[in-house]
Parts: sequence; C-alpha cells; structure tokens
Amino acid sequence: MSEARVRVIDLETGGNGPHDVCEIGWQDVVIDGSGKWEVSGERGALFVNPGRPISPDTMAIHHILDTDVANAPYWKEIASTVLRPLGHIDALAAHRAAFEQRYCTPRFTGGTPWICTWKCALRVWPMLPRFSNQMLRYQRMPTGLVHEVGLPAHRAMPDAYVTAHHLRDMLNETSLDDCLAWSTEPGLLPRVPAGSDRGKSWDRISTEMLNAFITDRDLDVRFSAQTELARRREGKPSQDSEPAQGTLGFK
Repeated sequence: MSEARVRVIDLETGGNGPHDVCEIGWQDVVIDGSGKWEVSGERGALFVNPGRPISPDTMAIHHILDTDVANAPYWKEIASTVLRPLGHIDALAAHRAAFEQRYCTPRFTGGTPWICTWKCALRVWPMLPRFSNQMLRYQRMPTGLVHEVGLPAHRAMPDAYVTAHHLRDMLNETSLDDCLAWSTEPGLLPRVPAGSDRGKSWDRISTEMLNAFITDRDLDVRFSAQTELARRREGKPSQDSEPAQGTLGFK
C-alpha cells in the first residue's frame, strides 16, 4: 500500500483538433506512512507544440502564446514520459476526465485506468451546489492547498494541483476502487439540472417526471433518473442531498 500513487493530469489546448495540446501539467497523490493519501511534491508542467497556431478563443482562456510553444516538443514525443512515469501508478486522474482522455489515449497511457474527480465529487459531496474544479476549491477550501501554487487558473500545473487536493480528500473519504468504478459510469447528478424541477433532488420528483428524464439527450441526466427509478423499485432509502439554496451548477 505504501507505493500507491495516482497522477493527476490537466491539459491546455490550442484548439479542438486531435493533437492540439499546448501544455500538460501533473501532480501526484500518494499514500503516506500512516496509510493516508496526501499530495506529494511531484508535480510539473511542460509546453507542447500543437503543430499549428493557437486559436484566439483558447489563448484568451490560458494566455499561452505561439511563441511559448514554438520550440516545445510535439505531443507524440512528450505524452508518454508524463503519462507513464518511472515507477508504478495505480491510475491517472483529471476533473471531467473525458476531455483529457481525448488526447491521453491508451497509446500514451499504456491502458492505465482513469479517475474522473467531477464524477466522484458528485458522489462524495452531493450536498454541494456546484462541482467545477475552481468552485470545489473555494466551497471546500482544502487543507494544505497553497493559494499561490494553484494560480493562475486555466494553466495546466495549477489546475492539476487544485484537482489533486480534491482527489486526496475523496480517497481519504472513500476508496480508490470506488473512485475507479464511479468513473466508468455516467455522472450521478445529485439534483435535477433543468426544467420545472430544477434544483430538486431526484427523490422529490414524480415517477412520471423520472420516466420523462430517462429519454433525455444528456447521458448523465438519463443515468441519474434511471438510478432513482431503480432505487424506488428496490425500496432503498433515499439520501436527501439538496442544499439549502436549492441550486445546481457544474460549469
């Protein structure tokens, strides 16, 4: 158990193409001597040459310039060195990991499993009103998170550093196996995200409305409604996760 290790990844991109990564950041979370998960000193970031100009839309988010990445290695040259570091890792992790997985394919990861900290936050802290990486940061104020190290937001290493503190606390509240399992499923939304029942926990809406939601275009909405219907069929007790303000947000 002393060698357990998860590498948190964050990517910044220059556009929406399949090879548009312009920066990768990482931060490791490991088991300490007492058996608790902790954020380690192993972190870093590397510029990546996306092979074409960075779009103004994405430049306005992360402020990485073409001149910053002009002499950087290409993604195919650098990805595996970060995603498959020396020594054993149990998983890779990212907030809304589906985005990182578009670029961090098994070719580069060697098939290492992924944890999505957004999906896990929905399960571990369902009472919170919002679940973006930065909102979790300021709603939770994780112990030990050095404010300046986690800045600027929307840069790869600071964002990975913030995410790692959420992951550390999740792993100390639940288990690595739970986080891995939840990450293979759609997001289990604690509350209805839209419509006349917006902000209500799923156990407070009618079966008729639940049946309507299971045809929704959003996979997470469908999964959440189906999970509540299954709970009712099995007669399991509900868990009221609605916050006092009755709001819901994920961005």
